[in-house]
Amino acid sequence: MQFDLDEERAHLKQSTRELLEKEAPLEQTRATMENAPEGYSKALYAQLGELGYLGLAVPEPQGGAGVGYVGLAAVLEEMGRAAFPGPYLDLVMAAEVLHRAEGDQARAWLHDLLAGERVVVLARAESVHPIGESEAPAARFAGGRAVGRKHFVPFGDSADALLVTTADGLALVPRPETGWNALPLATLDHAQRFAEIELDTPGSLLAAAGATGELLAAADRTGALGAAALLLGLMERALEVSVDYTRERRAFDVPIATFQALQHREADMLLRTEGTRAAVYRAAWAADRGTEDVALLCAVAKAYAGDAGRFVCGEAIQLHGGVGFTWEYDPHIYFKRVKTLEQFYGSTRSQLEAALRAAGI
Repeated sequence: MQFDLDEERAHLKQSTRELLEKEAPLEQTRATMENAPEGYSKALYAQLGELGYLGLAVPEPQGGAGVGYVGLAAVLEEMGRAAFPGPYLDLVMAAEVLHRAEGDQARAWLHDLLAGERVVVLARAESVHPIGESEAPAARFAGGRAVGRKHFVPFGDSADALLVTTADGLALVPRPETGWNALPLATLDHAQRFAEIELDTPGSLLAAAGATGELLAAADRTGALGAAALLLGLMERALEVSVDYTRERRAFDVPIATFQALQHREADMLLRTEGTRAAVYRAAWAADRGTEDVALLCAVAKAYAGDAGRFVCGEAIQLHGGVGFTWEYDPHIYFKRVKTLEQFYGSTRSQLEAALRAAGI
């Protein structure tokens, strides 16, 4: 089945590509990823807030743009193509929680997040295994304080607030004046920042334990769909870069793109990329319409994209030969980002299991 974007979302996709080509070309963002403590440009994220990018899937009555999940997927596809660094998807997931939660605190922090003024991220994992999967929280919220330890908090060291899962519910914990008691974690992808954060910090309870599951489920679906769209963009760009390189690289006085064996490999890369495209936009369409199979489709999209992304970006390195994993060339950036996305926002294995459960198997 062929999915085409309507005029509004096609224009949004094209505008996003033009914005990223101008404000965040890879040769510029590489320096930011490698050298900036936060790993991204705060000024550029403030600009995204001004332009409404942080609230694409948030309904207009809550202050968002209301363009829906198809529009969000189109934007994230472009961000994947640009290997765009920073907590964009994590902010989108936090906005998903905040706009569904009740209370003045949720509304106030949602407003600041959508405006690009504050960084709010989820803090959930309490062990290094399984990474980012759902688990019974040992952290507690009592006496107006969140107490516990969270692992792999995305961009947690520089966040302005955390949405912390506890045994007592979901807590909103603003950054203390002295900062977090945080331990930065080394990662394969130098565009990504994770931290282990020890909490004994004042906060407020956004949702009781019984209501937390529904909020997190919505965020998880958005995270799975968003990560799959990022993977799609990474695959697209990795394939384009590889095709261009094989056209330029010569062996035996001819471009290596003329070698049938390499053409077959590029054809396989294209098939995986287009399969991912179908899965991503089918899931986004279902999310916009709230169909009963949306959980299944988001899980399928993420599971397929994780496996396909590893294949496509791995092949991109192989097609570049000896320079494929050198620092000066770009394929290693796409591959490292894929490896991060493959494990987080629901690992490939956990999404396969979720898809089987949703299908009743």
